[in-house]
Amino acid sequence: MTMNMFEQFMSPELLMMPTAPLSMLVPVLLIHHKPKLLGNRMATAITLLLKITMSNMTNQLTPNGQKWCQVLTSLLIVILLSNLLGLLPYTFTSTSQLSMNMAMAIPLWMATVIIGMTKKPTSTLAHMLPEGSPPPLIPFMIIIETISLLMRPMALGVRLTANITAGHLLMTMVSTATLNFIKTHIALSIMTWLLLLLLSILELAVACIQAYVFVLLIILYLQENT
Repeated sequence: MTMNMFEQFMSPELLMMPTAPLSMLVPVLLIHHKPKLLGNRMATAITLLLKITMSNMTNQLTPNGQKWCQVLTSLLIVILLSNLLGLLPYTFTSTSQLSMNMAMAIPLWMATVIIGMTKKPTSTLAHMLPEGSPPPLIPFMIIIETISLLMRPMALGVRLTANITAGHLLMTMVSTATLNFIKTHIALSIMTWLLLLLLSILELAVACIQAYVFVLLIILYLQENT
């Protein structure tokens, strides 16, 4: 049973070829649409989401950081759609793979650090040493702050992977128990089905929140360096 639960996080294959890259491109295909004179409900919803997201970002970022708004908005939509598509049956959740999440986190984090080093190196290096640190502790504080800086992309990728993986494992365990109780204990089966329904609603919220948290942390890192 343990192997069956974790098999959902393995990359599916077709003719010995991994299909995970195709599932990663599905969100991009969903948001692509041809311009029309009259928009439909999907276009209106996407436009409203973009307006709310862009206004939220512009309030938090400096004028130099606002140049990143389009990139961060696209990142939010891709992560959000990947998380939501992973809740559908017979699908593959691309954001449950640590490799994909780290591939998004490391370049964006590195870009914020490079911008800080080039735009305002003095202020960026000042973050390595908190103000008012005792002189004997200065070397240790610099080492600790450097380690915390290097751990930021790892925290971004692991946080998203852990939350998506944990939710899918809980749903798999509860759904397996529901199917096993159908023929023996109808009351327990109904109770576990209600629990599965609540978990599904919770996972919908987690899918949206984790996409927002991922982008929000990138915004905070960018705000420090611009």
